[in-house]
Amino acid sequence: MSTLALRGPYWVTVRQYRRTLWLTGALVLAALAVIGGLRIWDLQYPDVRMEDGYTVRSDDNHGYDLLHWAMEYLTVGMVVLPLLVAALVAGPLVAREFESGTYKVSLTQSVSPAAWLRAKLLTTTVVALLATLALMGVFRIGWHRVEDSWNLHWADRGSYEASGVVLLAYVLAAVAVGALVGQLIRRTLIAMAVTGLVMGAVTLVLGALRWSFLPVKTITGPAGPTLWIPGTGMQMESGLLTSSGARFEQHFCWSEAARTPGTDHVEGLWNKVEAACWARNGVTGSYVDYHPYSHFWPTQLIESGILLALAALAAYAAFRVLRARHP
Repeated sequence: MSTLALRGPYWVTVRQYRRTLWLTGALVLAALAVIGGLRIWDLQYPDVRMEDGYTVRSDDNHGYDLLHWAMEYLTVGMVVLPLLVAALVAGPLVAREFESGTYKVSLTQSVSPAAWLRAKLLTTTVVALLATLALMGVFRIGWHRVEDSWNLHWADRGSYEASGVVLLAYVLAAVAVGALVGQLIRRTLIAMAVTGLVMGAVTLVLGALRWSFLPVKTITGPAGPTLWIPGTGMQMESGLLTSSGARFEQHFCWSEAARTPGTDHVEGLWNKVEAACWARNGVTGSYVDYHPYSHFWPTQLIESGILLALAALAAYAAFRVLRARHP
């Protein structure tokens, strides 16, 4: 037998879940066929260059709209992917083995409990990471065309995960958390549900906190004109500044203008009321807080570090629980 061939519990794991492996490969190929096919369709209609130097899509290019739609759904799938991995590990891979008692068969084949669990987790981790990398490659095929368009900005949820390394860290955390929860609960469906909730909570919390890891950059200007964010930065907050440099809530003057009779039909009255409100409160400028694209990779690495620490703790706890119950 070749040294590269799977042996012992690794072979058993692959054999036991071969249908899942085939389904995973089929889904990756389906994603490649859809995104790749739409990208080829889009390339058949070059953009039209206008006299002012800008380019616009051809009116006949319906492939772009479908590509954009498919990419939006692909980003949703990439966010959900770690939850699916966690549920698979917690339920069919671990909890079902304890629930049905089939794990005892493996332990009678001169395989220690730690080796049994290690084989399952390593095999799953390799397959999950390879599938994730393949899907990220598919995402890149379409990303170069729809980048920074509606719902597909680099900082949007889904695009952010799929275009960096953090998605791989989410998958590693999913495998470890699934292994721990599966052993603690030992009921397939309940373990799958609980693990999905845990990883869903992790995803939501980190998604809400990630843009507070690094301080925002601020640009200021005169009150009134719109301040434009440099490059493709992500706006976090905007408002007005007083002469002392303090920030002033812009909606205060908007509310005053809305309450003033006639501002809804008298031309220019809204602006006059708003300007008078600014003058009374000493408003002299405006500001915009934003994250530049240069914050993308540092944020990815910080979030990945948090997830890898979570994965290490969950994996350690999983093997400790296994050792305590099956010395």
